Amino acid sequence: MPEASPAAVSPTTSTAPRTARREATRGRLLAAAEEVFAERGFHGASVEDLCERAHFTRGAFYSNFASKDELVLELYAAHASALRQRIAEVAERPGLSLEQVLEAVFDVWTDDPESRRRWHLLTSEFALHALRDEEARAAWAGAQAAIRDELVPLVDRIAAAQGLHPAVSTTDLVRLISLVFQGGLGQHLLDPGSVPAGSLEREFLPLLIRAATSRDPRADR
Repeated sequence: MPEASPAAVSPTTSTAPRTARREATRGRLLAAAEEVFAERGFHGASVEDLCERAHFTRGAFYSNFASKDELVLELYAAHASALRQRIAEVAERPGLSLEQVLEAVFDVWTDDPESRRRWHLLTSEFALHALRDEEARAAWAGAQAAIRDELVPLVDRIAAAQGLHPAVSTTDLVRLISLVFQGGLGQHLLDPGSVPAGSLEREFLPLLIRAATSRDPRADR
């Protein structure tokens, strides 16, 4: 039986009620998917592989997710929101300088290298899939926009606390910050001997922030 088409790939498209049993099933499928995708990749893992790992049938899978695409999007949303929450907890501690804020963020970013590697591989593979599939592309863009919408007020609060005014839209600044983190991670994974974990991010993110913001003179009084 062929896999369902990624037609409706936005997260949680099912209209079935979210009972405790249903939530437990979804949780097991998501946990199994993390393991299987890490081992075999997005394209290499079949729905049967995911079901076998979670000890469910294909029917259980398709009663919760329309496709592998939808499952990846839900994994991405949960992972990114959890990372944003951890960053907010360390970055919004009172009395920190900008340098201390950035160092705390870098510590969060590099504290679980294996998890970060797995997620970089999965999201990179899914991004290529999305660029080739129009519906997946729209869903992937929407998922990233939702995370940016969570990050924009966080960046605005940090900037205000530091007396900084973005010279570009905060949305564009968040896009650029994300590019620095993802690009730095990619270079580290490609050539770890020459690019230690977090080294490019630590070097270039402060430069980006200085270039994209101006300081309120009143903040230094």
